[in-house]
Amino acid sequence: MKTTAARAKNVEAAIHSAEIEGLRISNATLTDADAYVAGTIDSTELVDRVRTRYGLS
Repeated sequence: MKTTAARAKNVEAAIHSAEIEGLRISNATLTDADAYVAGTIDSTELVDRVRTRYGLS
């Protein structure tokens, strides 16, 4: 299992990558990312939430 620091680093990199591409990260997605970093949801749940939010599930 990844540590909180590793999760935070991965989320930061993903957000940075999206912003470089000109994308805006919604507050809801940032909230979900925070839950992932805190360990209250896993990566599968994070992806599921984001996909559902944007009608991709």
